[in-house]
This record gives sequence, structure tokens and C-alpha cells, in this order.
Amino acid sequence: MDDRFRLTLAQLNPTVGALAANADKAFDAWQQGKAAGANMVALSEMFITGYNAQDLVLKPAFTRAAMAAIEDLAQRTADGPALAIGGPYLDGDELFNAYWILRNGKVTSRVLKHNLPNETVFDEVRVFNQGPPRGPWLKTRTSSKTVSLGRLCFRTRLVVLPPRRIQ
Repeated sequence: MDDRFRLTLAQLNPTVGALAANADKAFDAWQQGKAAGANMVALSEMFITGYNAQDLVLKPAFTRAAMAAIEDLAQRTADGPALAIGGPYLDGDELFNAYWILRNGKVTSRVLKHNLPNETVFDEVRVFNQGPPRGPWLKTRTSSKTVSLGRLCFRTRLVVLPPRRIQ
């Protein structure tokens, strides 16, 4: 097993409201990451909807379509690296700003944003429910390292931990 974790960070410019076009951009970035040997391709916050979607995500039909586009991406990216993508998540009547981890053809993890900004152009407190505080959304081992990826507000953090013996 290779002892490197290869992360492709895709710095792209999604268009607000263009779900299909944004999904295609995400898939293209994933294909490039796969060709480069990535273990994961990470996209930005609310990538599938474009950021800052504001009141557009308050329309349940739009949010359901965004979630369906992410589920479809999970199936399209089943045979390669994990894909991390931001998008809305509707749970009953609660709407969250979520970060989705797609692996092996399905959604394997979803982190609901806890720290919602509420200053200048950001009014996420009005739009989204606050998610619970949570630990890493992806933890994987290479031959000599444990890699944990976590999300803090709208920033992503990579932490490489020394190997630990599991008993």
C-alpha cells in the first residue's frame, strides 16, 4: 500500500443555480483527479448549487434537485477516488449547509455546517439550521499514516496523524 494520500483540490467557479452544469464540472474535476492518482477530489462549499445561493435553497424543489444531483454524482464516481462536495441537505423541515463525501457509489458521510457566518454578505443563520459539532468526515489509513480530513466553517483542514497501534 502506498503511504501517500493524494488530495486533488479543485478550485473551480460554479454558477449559482446551474445544478447540471456544476455537476458536470465536478465530474470533470473528479476524472482529472482520478487520472492523476488522487485518493480524493475536494470541491468547495455549496459547489453543486453555486455559492452564495441565498434564498434559492429555501425552495424545497431546488434543494431536492441539488441533493439528487449529488446522489447521481456518487453513482457516476463509483470506480475511483472519493469526491467531497458541498451542497444543501434537507432533513424533514430542517435545511443544512452540508459537505458530502461520496465513495464507492454512495454517500458515505455528510457533515452539517455548525459555524454559520452572519456578517457582511453572509446571512447563513437566516437560511440554514446549525449542524451539530462533529469530528472528521473522512478517516483513512495508508501504510504508515492515518489521514483525517475535517471541516471548520467554510475552511477545510487536513491533519496527518502518526500511526497508532489499534488493539
